Amino acid sequence: MMDEVVLGILMEGPQTGYEIKRTIDLSIGFFYTASFGSLYPALRRLSGQGLLAMNEAGDSKNKKIYTLLPEGRDRFLAWLSEPLSRARNDHMIKIFFYDYLEKEQRLLRLAAFRGQLKAEQGKLGAVKDIVNRETEALEDPQQYACRVSVLTYGIRLLDMVENWIHELEQENRDEGEKKR
Repeated sequence: MMDEVVLGILMEGPQTGYEIKRTIDLSIGFFYTASFGSLYPALRRLSGQGLLAMNEAGDSKNKKIYTLLPEGRDRFLAWLSEPLSRARNDHMIKIFFYDYLEKEQRLLRLAAFRGQLKAEQGKLGAVKDIVNRETEALEDPQQYACRVSVLTYGIRLLDMVENWIHELEQENRDEGEKKR
């Protein structure tokens, strides 16, 4: 994931390692953290793969500026175009960069992800029905309150994310209507 985040940050233009770290912290830092210990190996790896150019700044031998190469841009856009996943908030990172996707591709990916969320909502709803029936039969249902609350949290979280994606889809559709 670090590689893709670095490529995405460099879509904005050349930056030093320090600037990339600062950009991550100030933008997607709410749901993704990066340490210098993981950032610099990623920069070396991406440079070695021919995805970034690394140049020393004229004012300092130790200051390196990283520039996204066309191959790096292509790799980033290919990754960004893949289906969303809820694992480790990957969807949040991709959506942060979705302005780089064409509108049709963006809407396609958002709709597919919303479909996935709706399927998960259905599964959790079915589990909740089973849990409700089973806890009604227990002598002390309160001893399972924390476990049930995690299920409730999951349902509420999926509801919130699904609503957010729906609103984002609508905003993207409306954007096209305003331009006409």
